[in-house]
Amino acid sequence: MAVQPRARTIVSMLCSALLATTAATLPAHAESPAAPASWEVRGPNGSPTAVVALDPADGTPTLAVRRGDRTVLEPSPLGLVTEQADFSKDLTFTGRTDRAISERYTVPTGKSHERLVRMTESRFRFRTADGDRLDLLTRVAPDGVAYRYVLPDDHGDVVREASAFTLPTTAEPVISAYRKDNELPFVRYQSAAAVPAGTYSMQALFKTDGGYALVAESDLNGSYAGSHLTHAADSPTFGVSPWNDEPIQVSGSLSTPWRAVITGDLATVTESTFTDDLAPKSRVRDTSWVKPGPALWTWLAGGKEAGQSLQAQKKYVDYAADRGWPYEVVDAGWYYKPGEWDVIDPDWQTNSWMPELVRYGKERGVDIQVWLHYTLLTDPVEREKWLSTLERWGVKGVKIDFMDSESQERMRWYDDALEDTAKHHLMVNFHGSTIPKGIQRTWPHVMTMEGVGGEEKRNNTAVQLAALPFTRNVIGSMDFTPGAFHRPYRPNVQSDAGELGLTVLYESGIQNLAGTPESYDARPEARRYLEQLPTGWEETRLLTGDPGRSAVLARKAPDGRWFIGGTFAGAAQDVDVPMRLGAGKWLVETVTDGPSGLVRAPHVVRGGDTLTVPVVADGGFAALACRWYAGRTSCDR
Repeated sequence: MAVQPRARTIVSMLCSALLATTAATLPAHAESPAAPASWEVRGPNGSPTAVVALDPADGTPTLAVRRGDRTVLEPSPLGLVTEQADFSKDLTFTGRTDRAISERYTVPTGKSHERLVRMTESRFRFRTADGDRLDLLTRVAPDGVAYRYVLPDDHGDVVREASAFTLPTTAEPVISAYRKDNELPFVRYQSAAAVPAGTYSMQALFKTDGGYALVAESDLNGSYAGSHLTHAADSPTFGVSPWNDEPIQVSGSLSTPWRAVITGDLATVTESTFTDDLAPKSRVRDTSWVKPGPALWTWLAGGKEAGQSLQAQKKYVDYAADRGWPYEVVDAGWYYKPGEWDVIDPDWQTNSWMPELVRYGKERGVDIQVWLHYTLLTDPVEREKWLSTLERWGVKGVKIDFMDSESQERMRWYDDALEDTAKHHLMVNFHGSTIPKGIQRTWPHVMTMEGVGGEEKRNNTAVQLAALPFTRNVIGSMDFTPGAFHRPYRPNVQSDAGELGLTVLYESGIQNLAGTPESYDARPEARRYLEQLPTGWEETRLLTGDPGRSAVLARKAPDGRWFIGGTFAGAAQDVDVPMRLGAGKWLVETVTDGPSGLVRAPHVVRGGDTLTVPVVADGGFAALACRWYAGRTSCDR
């Protein structure tokens, strides 16, 4: 029967209404394959915007980041290639889901104990021409953007990543060449394209018209390998390459580590906990035994001879007890045969003087941590023997050294070692290691990691010291081992005030102080300051800085006092430091270099005022701030 014009109109109106109602009730993710070729992901207020796009010509995915109308990251390649599927091209968009993430968690180490996480997570689903599925998971927070790949099905080993970060051509990098121990210096370049061809560490900072962007990685474990950046000459693009370009072994589904860009102004980047926030929740239920704090580290103080001497170690314990430091760290030598350097005593469990030192320290309020070569812990049976014995003796932590690899095999070893050290209530300091990458949230007994050319090295420059707070130390605790006044970190240049400031400028759950008792006693103002160091920080603030040129950070102790450390490259100068400590009056005691040694000077300032501090060439300063009241002359506790 023919439909009359009026009836045809009514039917058309009903169909339109039905379609509109259906569209309104569909979930937001039920977008059709005809959806636009780009999608925005917006986080909480003040967040950057991530833009995921699919090239209609060849189906290649990209991700860009912007803040308002300013570019942080240009459209950058995405994708994986496995043995059985190519997820870097010819993709079709099939859907999207969104969710808000709101979490609170605490950690014993880092820039603050209390953490609040607010993110928007979007999952984009793509399929290849053969029907294989790739999910792109993105997260946007006020201080960063991150993405990872999820393969719900097994498609064989991962052959390579197409992932890359394309910076604006005017971006200015502060970047370090890659080496397996992550200890090479950072270099500042005029542009991304000016960076020489080569491999670089996944902790590269870029200044862009959208602020700053720090490329990083999070949630790295044995399901993958650690990655580094690759760069071709005259290019603004930095690719992502897993360890030695070796295939990633996959059995079943796969979630890759997060590829992250911490972004915002310099303070936002420096104070960020984004890589921790991305990581899985703690796998250690009871963390009451995890207790950070300063330690007297005896390697630079006494070397291998001290490591084989009970009497020398007792003297270090006495000195730590007098300073109020909760730990003394015994480095290499303690389990070797007497007089030998590289021969393990086969009867180390019965011959060792370590139980006597642990008892001696406990009587004086000082706990012991010990050095181990990682090869002692590769065999599960041997690992259990070492760790269970140390726990029985009462040792509180282990410094595990010389992993020197970010291969998938080594990451699996990290997984096992972390589970076992947690089981035996042993805090961990990794040396010759990867960099944190979120590990301290998942395994909160990791107190610190090296991954930096620290005080042991004699080739650190003022530029390097002023780069680290904005690069390596942003992403997690850093065992730089400051405080070696007897061993200048720069040949023929000594700033005692700058050395003292490093103990605050660089965060480490166990701050291993590398000086000798004699060097501290010769500098009573430094000793006095170090005796005040707290066991952790409640808040961290960047007061002023320019990566590779200057850095001044303030860290708040649990008792409300602020500790301040600053370092500067260049000629002697008077530096202006904004006192962003809060409203009201503050007593600020600065420690600077004087003609006859360290000089402590009191200043009464209001919160928000600028304090002028003198620093020597390639030097720095330390300071301690507390609430001022009439008659108060010291911030001592």
